[in-house]
Amino acid sequence: MQSLDFSFLKITPLGILDIILVALILYQLYTLIKGTIAANIFIGLFLIYAIYFLVKALHMPLLTAILGKFVDVGPIAIIVIFWQEIRRFLLVVGKNASLQRNKAWWQYFFGKAEAEKNNYARIKPIIDACKSLKQTRTGALIVFAKYYDEQFYQNSCEVMEAKISKRLLESIFQKTSPLHDGAVVIAENKIKSASCILPLTDKTDLPPQFGLRHRAGIGVTEANEATAIIVSEETGEISYAKQGKVKMNISFAELEKLLNKDF
Repeated sequence: MQSLDFSFLKITPLGILDIILVALILYQLYTLIKGTIAANIFIGLFLIYAIYFLVKALHMPLLTAILGKFVDVGPIAIIVIFWQEIRRFLLVVGKNASLQRNKAWWQYFFGKAEAEKNNYARIKPIIDACKSLKQTRTGALIVFAKYYDEQFYQNSCEVMEAKISKRLLESIFQKTSPLHDGAVVIAENKIKSASCILPLTDKTDLPPQFGLRHRAGIGVTEANEATAIIVSEETGEISYAKQGKVKMNISFAELEKLLNKDF
């Protein structure tokens, strides 16, 4: 009996690693576009390519010529259409490569306990302000930017460069304040700007009670390496957005843990 030859299916350690890395990249891309309008656009592009190869195989020259024009500019169109998702993907890769390294160096030189102590002193005014805003049901959006992009934020913001304090945050978000309608951006241990108008998320699967404040908080974490605290004006509920995902109705203990980790 003649045996089957499976020699072409050579599985090596590097081949397995190659498959795992590709799977991780595809999964990360899926999580970035899941629930956004980009997912529908991707499906539309896939259908155009599928129809193009079908009509080409069926020898339909007119449709082949028309769809061929779309296929020819496909790579450029993908970059233009998905530039936000590509930016977010690169931010995620860069964050995983650099943040953990910086954190390790900080703990090496100063010790974990000392780092946590210093961090708590920084986030305490923010947590105290959130407690007051929740109690009075005052709407608020506080963004923590790892890198303060002046071109992105200052185009629609009032520059402050102020020390972080509970009273200042409370006064900014008071309904009678001229700066309350917008976001506060915190970076480099300072309140850099207030009354910022931020891009809204394109996600279509958000809870119906999410308004512009929640959509802006999610949107800024999609477009930049940032996190955001959203205080609901209707319920006082506190939400926490990161990398386009949002945790709803979090406690102050959980808020402290999240800020300790991310800020």
